[in-house]
Amino acid sequence: MKEKVTAKIICQTEIAGGIFDMWLETELAKEAHPGQFIGVYPKNKSTLLLRPISICEVNEEKTALRLVYRVAGQGTEEFSSYHTGEELQIIGILGNGFPLEKGKGKSVFLMGGGIGVPPILQLAKELDAEKKILLGYRDGGLFLKEDFEPYGDVYVATEDGSAGTKGNVMDAIKENALTADVIFACGPMPMLRAIKKYAAENNIEAYISLEERMACGVGACLGCVCKTVQKDHHTNVNNTRICVEGPVFLAEEVEI
Repeated sequence: MKEKVTAKIICQTEIAGGIFDMWLETELAKEAHPGQFIGVYPKNKSTLLLRPISICEVNEEKTALRLVYRVAGQGTEEFSSYHTGEELQIIGILGNGFPLEKGKGKSVFLMGGGIGVPPILQLAKELDAEKKILLGYRDGGLFLKEDFEPYGDVYVATEDGSAGTKGNVMDAIKENALTADVIFACGPMPMLRAIKKYAAENNIEAYISLEERMACGVGACLGCVCKTVQKDHHTNVNNTRICVEGPVFLAEEVEI
């Protein structure tokens, strides 16, 4: 069973409207892999549940984690008020990340949409492949774009057309006539559904990271299940827990 640990805030800044960039000093950094996440506990005791936040980056010394998150409610609003030197309770490292071995030496799409962009950064750093990085945003607030540029060819799509391709990451693939052998992706459900369909039509292996509200983060509450093609061997039903068996799944194995 995972236990709570204390982490210390190294720094925090707002990098786009409602998007915050926080570095935490924590011993958990040495365990982190691309696509995994931690649970962060609000200090306000009336806010009972942890907030799952994906790991954006790990420093070279593996002593710190970078979290890039959107303020979406009471818990994340509280987090955004924290300052350098403050301590907070976290739990981790949680979930299963991206299978780097599936992309090694291949041509790979790394696809992030909205707040699904941050979890792709550590993957871009670690994956040994020909990387085409596709990032989707609502507008021209292209948070983290420059962070990705040392690790592959970056293509941007914006819903309002203010930067890159007008539309979404699928439109950017078409506009730039891009191809790949494997897809790794994280983003909102409509984006992941489109990627799953595209991958099936083009016979491409795709691994997608699912976002879901979570209560415990460790598989006990069954609050974050999703439908699967195959029956779960523990429960004999077509469900699986995003927090434990995921959040990364082979696209063809889940119903979304």
